[in-house]
Amino acid sequence: MHHPTVERRIGLMGVLIVLVISVGGLVEILPLLAEVDAGTPVEGVRPLGPLALAGRDLYIRDGCHVCHTQMVRPLRAETERYGHYSVAGEHVYEHPFLWGSKRTGPDLARVGARYSDDWHRTHLLNPRDVVPESNMPAFPWLAESPVDGAGLAARMRALRTVGVPYGDEEIAGAEAAVAGKTEMDAMVAYLQQLGTALKTKR
Repeated sequence: MHHPTVERRIGLMGVLIVLVISVGGLVEILPLLAEVDAGTPVEGVRPLGPLALAGRDLYIRDGCHVCHTQMVRPLRAETERYGHYSVAGEHVYEHPFLWGSKRTGPDLARVGARYSDDWHRTHLLNPRDVVPESNMPAFPWLAESPVDGAGLAARMRALRTVGVPYGDEEIAGAEAAVAGKTEMDAMVAYLQQLGTALKTKR
């Protein structure tokens, strides 16, 4: 079709735009619908506990996902550095998922259990104490701020409506589970579980 003809007919252009977007969407979505494993949790994957869930919210609040991905791509250079490539079954309980594409800092998909809790605390307080060339900002307020557990139960109930299998007892005890914990405790709990289910399986 002649390009100027399309440009002069806004209705035709609109139809063609919808057609292109529809085809692109189907090409991306249909293979996932046919893939049985895409929505099946990897063996060992569990919903985040209250403390780690609070840590995930802090991870998003403080913009950690802007600089760090959580998706190891199936390329040799990636898997040699970070470990097994990410699979959909690891992320079935994440809403929203935090795969991302920007790597100012290293990918964190497999960071769980790679370093000690103390290492993570030191790194968050002043990254240059453990990685001298780091350009990551410090997050000292995490060590001083208590976890706000007031909204955790409501958040877990909301997640249950989209398929995360939280039980009534776990939801009821969410606020008590984070009582006396700092935001640093929550962030470390979240980081320490990243990627560990697939490591356990393989």
